[in-house]
Amino acid sequence: MTLESLNTLITLPEIFLLCMACAILVIDVFLREEQRNVSYVLSQLTLLATFVLVLAGRTDQRLLAFNDMFVQDALADTLKLFILAIIFVVFVYSREYLRERDIFKGEFYVLGLFGVLGMMLMVSSSNMLLLYLGLELLSLCLYAMVAFNRDNGDASEAAMKYFVLGAIASGMLLYGMSILYGLSGSLDITVIAKTTIVGGASNIGLVFALVFIIVALSFKLGAVPFHMWLPDVYQGSPTTVTSYISTAPKIAGFAMIMRLLVEGMGGLHGDWQMMLVILAVLSMGLGNVIAIAQTNIKRMLAYSTISHVGFILLGILAGNAVGYAAAMFYTLAYAMMTLGGFGIVIYMSRAGFEGDQLDDFKGLNQRSPWFAFMMLILMFSMAGVPPTVGFWAKLAVLGAVVDINMVWLAVVAVAFSIIGLFYYLRIVKLMYFDDAIDTQPLECGRDMQLALSTNSLAILVLGIYPAGLMSLCVGVFG
Repeated sequence: MTLESLNTLITLPEIFLLCMACAILVIDVFLREEQRNVSYVLSQLTLLATFVLVLAGRTDQRLLAFNDMFVQDALADTLKLFILAIIFVVFVYSREYLRERDIFKGEFYVLGLFGVLGMMLMVSSSNMLLLYLGLELLSLCLYAMVAFNRDNGDASEAAMKYFVLGAIASGMLLYGMSILYGLSGSLDITVIAKTTIVGGASNIGLVFALVFIIVALSFKLGAVPFHMWLPDVYQGSPTTVTSYISTAPKIAGFAMIMRLLVEGMGGLHGDWQMMLVILAVLSMGLGNVIAIAQTNIKRMLAYSTISHVGFILLGILAGNAVGYAAAMFYTLAYAMMTLGGFGIVIYMSRAGFEGDQLDDFKGLNQRSPWFAFMMLILMFSMAGVPPTVGFWAKLAVLGAVVDINMVWLAVVAVAFSIIGLFYYLRIVKLMYFDDAIDTQPLECGRDMQLALSTNSLAILVLGIYPAGLMSLCVGVFG
């Protein structure tokens, strides 16, 4: 097999996704308004075909392509499959929502596909340049998607905040990467790893680079104190865009941490471990406490996200395979839980009504007992109540922290989790014990009902049988 054909084979899912996104962009120009469904169907078929290509090309080996810039390994394959599956469900949730608001346009799906391409590049990067290009491709798509409803002032304001702060974070990341390049003479992450092992914490330049990279990664994930964009963007965006931002990009952010910190700067583990300890404690504390005061569920889930990021960081700072597997398990569980949560918010909304206030959930059990039960499962999972997958996710990261003799950190995490119980159970109380203010019947398409039910029940099934997903994560780092 020639080098060119090997390169093409390894990157075939990304090449196919790029070609189809460009094709849908052109096809959409020639569609009439009543034919917009064609763009939606083509986008979903593209995600399905890309999923099949990734699945068919899975390997346990570590394969490199394009002068070692692109890597295919178990981590990349697994995360790509989850990203594609999650965005497929996001698109299902989005169709009726966009149509009711008269913004059912092909651009949404094209931007979504290019965002997926950016995430897949981030997941498979073995070179800082490719990692940055993937991140910027994703970020530019997200900026446009946040402002997608051009007639909404809140969406435009959120997009502007996101763009300005995102540009600052990208600058921080570039500055950190440039220092690493100056010290190692290479953009290759494996070469940088050797440099950090040799130089270690005694090299002040490496420590400076590490600080800039941690700041940028913290911003992209939404960790305190670099979280200021997250609540405003979640609340201001159309709910379907919020469901996109809050799910798959977090999986790509986890991959970015694994590539840069763990693979590239593992030699500085002693330094970045303490930084992550501080970020984790601040994120869990501020996220859980401020979420209590929120009256908008999108804003509440934004602060909830901040606290979940703190838990993800707990697994990563453990610095061993057990911790990384626990963090990956938590990230995947979080993405599925949040996807379902925003799916219920979309289900509650209709033309001229967003359904994103906590009071809108009053009496949901009277209006729709089945989806009230689905929301109950999701809230219990986010709170870490057994037998949902959220319980096992929290238990896994707490176990990883205890294993490295940071029992105090596990105790702090448990304390903040108990605080978090309040605002999750408040939703359950509103649904089951309060009378409905809005008695208008809730309606949605069969496809969304099926996707939302499957999404929520998967949380319960994975909680009852967590071994499958956990063994998948452990196998990646085994």
